[in-house]
Amino acid sequence: MSMQLQNLPFDTEDINQFAEDRNEPKWFSDIRIKGLKLAEELPLPQPEKTRIADWNFTHFNYDTGSAAVTDLNDLPEEVNRLVEQGSGSGNVLIHVNSSAVYHHLSQDLIDQGVIYTDLTTAVKEHSDLFAKYYFKTTAIDKHKLTALHAALVNGGSFLYIPKNVVIEEPIQAVYYQDAPSSGLVAHTVVVAERNSSVTFVESYLSDSSVGEGVANIISEVTVGENAQVKYGAVDEFSAKIVTYVSRQAEVAKDGRIQWALGQMNDGNTLSENATNLEGTGAAADVKAVSIGSGSQKQNFDNYVRHVGKSTQSQLLVRAAQKDASNSIFNARTKIERGASGADGEQTQRVLMLSDQSRGDANPILLIDEYDVIAGHAASVGRVDPDQLYYLMSRGIKKETAEKLIVEGFLAPIVDLLPIEGVREQLTTLIERKVG
Repeated sequence: MSMQLQNLPFDTEDINQFAEDRNEPKWFSDIRIKGLKLAEELPLPQPEKTRIADWNFTHFNYDTGSAAVTDLNDLPEEVNRLVEQGSGSGNVLIHVNSSAVYHHLSQDLIDQGVIYTDLTTAVKEHSDLFAKYYFKTTAIDKHKLTALHAALVNGGSFLYIPKNVVIEEPIQAVYYQDAPSSGLVAHTVVVAERNSSVTFVESYLSDSSVGEGVANIISEVTVGENAQVKYGAVDEFSAKIVTYVSRQAEVAKDGRIQWALGQMNDGNTLSENATNLEGTGAAADVKAVSIGSGSQKQNFDNYVRHVGKSTQSQLLVRAAQKDASNSIFNARTKIERGASGADGEQTQRVLMLSDQSRGDANPILLIDEYDVIAGHAASVGRVDPDQLYYLMSRGIKKETAEKLIVEGFLAPIVDLLPIEGVREQLTTLIERKVG
């Protein structure tokens, strides 16, 4: 293990001072100290075929911030264009350098009991409710990176939808980093109570001015009985930012979660996405898209666990690899004993756009029950020569034809994002990374 992870560049005194400066309740600062102690003891995760021991997960400035704004036009242009101004929604929370700088929730949703606020406010004003769900779907002691997250968390969002509340317009979160050597340690908690419904979309992006930085992101989603959550995300961190991102969900009886993930970082990335289908009839639909470029290394692990009876899951991953990039795509479907009637399907397709790139697609089915349906498909290959020939026969240059094929290949995930500005963000990223 690298020296930077053997000797953490902060100690108990630093963490206590950070918590005191933020005026956090004792239960929350206690979790910070617990996380620090665990981070000193626990090993790094060991992703398959990806060496991360020399990645920078700890050397960054976690105590940054930005001033609040009252007008969206005062935000950086990169942020401003993501927000659906004039759409009538206005349900948005924006962070710059880990600080919440702009927040708006419609009065109608407030009157229905919806809570949408930043993490700092949540731990103070909604302490008991937030504590009930904080680190519920993932464990602090899972590995060193989750423990570091607990110790250093400096931003995040809390979205709570009471039972029987159906939200038609999307709820949006935007995180932007531009402070040199800064780190974003963001924790998102989304709770949809029984019979509720919500669409939540988050965007992460950074400016090259950050230089060498870190993103350590954990999102936890609790889907109640017969509730529905659509969760969209676009990750766009710059080349020198090392990213760990974990998105986890628990789904109760007849609940449903739909993930639509655009994983477009330019730097090294370790991603974990996991859904536990706990209740009878629970369902998950996971769609993810990524493009590897330059010399970046990425490891994606998508996991669905069937516990309840008659649970259903669909997992679709589409990716493209170019230049000298290297990405591993693991898809794991686990059907536990007693989960009779479960149906778990997974498909992974990876396009190779250069001789120097590498992409591995690893489908895994773990089945401990007889009365189930399960299937997988995985392929790694070049652009279809027949499709390429067809477009070129219509007078389209080879480079342009290849680009059109790749963009069409990734389009099904793009189309799932409900906010126009975020769809445009992902479309622009695909166009830029395909080249």
